[in-house]
Amino acid sequence: MIRTWLPLVPWFQQGCALALLLGLFVMHPPQARAQSAGAAPIQISPATCSQPSTGLDWAEIAARRSLMPQLGLPPLRHPKDNPPSAARIALGRQIFFDRALSINNTMSCAMCHVPEQGFANWELATSVGVEGRSVKRNAPSLINVGLLKPLFHDGRDTALETQFIGPLTARNEMANPSAGRVVAYLNQHPDYVIAFETAFNAGASLDRIGMALGAYQRSLTLGNSPFDRWYYGDDKTAINESAKRGFDLFRTKAGCASCHTFGADHALFTDEEFHDTGYGQMREMARQSPPETLPVQVAPGVVHQVDFALVRTVSAPREADLGRYEVTEDTADRWRFRTPTLRNLAVTPPYMHDGSFGTLDEVVDFYNHGGPELPGQDARIRPLYLSTAEKTDLVAFLMSLTSSELGCLVAEARQ
Repeated sequence: MIRTWLPLVPWFQQGCALALLLGLFVMHPPQARAQSAGAAPIQISPATCSQPSTGLDWAEIAARRSLMPQLGLPPLRHPKDNPPSAARIALGRQIFFDRALSINNTMSCAMCHVPEQGFANWELATSVGVEGRSVKRNAPSLINVGLLKPLFHDGRDTALETQFIGPLTARNEMANPSAGRVVAYLNQHPDYVIAFETAFNAGASLDRIGMALGAYQRSLTLGNSPFDRWYYGDDKTAINESAKRGFDLFRTKAGCASCHTFGADHALFTDEEFHDTGYGQMREMARQSPPETLPVQVAPGVVHQVDFALVRTVSAPREADLGRYEVTEDTADRWRFRTPTLRNLAVTPPYMHDGSFGTLDEVVDFYNHGGPELPGQDARIRPLYLSTAEKTDLVAFLMSLTSSELGCLVAEARQ
């Protein structure tokens, strides 16, 4: 069944609020279907948190977790000047959810990184900022972000302590005219004055905002997926035979492990490098050759084809995306994007840097076909000749990478 009420079509996310409203009625292309037929992506509930009650404050539990080894993950390194504490994590969460930190009090970090949706957003292919202004990329999950070095799809930042400045000041995100405006607001708000004094024995500053947000985001670190319990924990029953066959394909015939790397003791399933899979070029070609019409569902079962020229009258043009090149301005980096981690894919659709694929099946099909076979495409992207059964097994493996305690992160976020 095609979901028709969520604005996943990229063209409708490129402009004003009216375009966004119209987008609610756009028929989804095949790639925007739900994760499985007739079902929405897996939404995480706080009720799925299975950890026993300890009587500790949620932030203290989060701080302790961020210091503990996680099955299947490498050690989490905390900056020497920003060790985790309950006070800093609680302050970071407060900032993360505060819409008042946007220019018109409407946007927060959590509106693009929704806890129940894997700290991503499976309702939008690309994010939407203040007044319906569009961002050209999909919101990546923040789960395990503390373990990553290059951040964003293009790697334009390397530290959680500084990463937040871009979204705060970007006109199509939170649209603050300067970072100083946010600092001034926090120093004038009585609750924040107390919170910063508690966490840092000092007032709000740009570096302390980053430290609080960094502490909170590092607390979103989870391993212990069924795959981890099977591969690293020696639990032979943790995953089924289909997932086991899928893992074997992942590291052999399918060749996925050449970029989505794993080790003997832990796995992030990313080499943290930048590659041209052909996908970025393919999407740019589609941008330059838009369809003449778009399907719009005006009522259940009633669909009209709307002239794309009409759509353009209420929306800004979709932007080109050159990937890593936009950071380095090195022509060798054109169309290259960071290899994403594969953990928790089941709860973080849609996929690819612009959210154009709605299901894991479509992602597998893209790589199975060898991508679009365009000039400059990485030589490893080639036809794989996977059978239908093999593709099913590969998806089963990917589904086994979902951490079991995700509900605890949601519970902490919403307390």
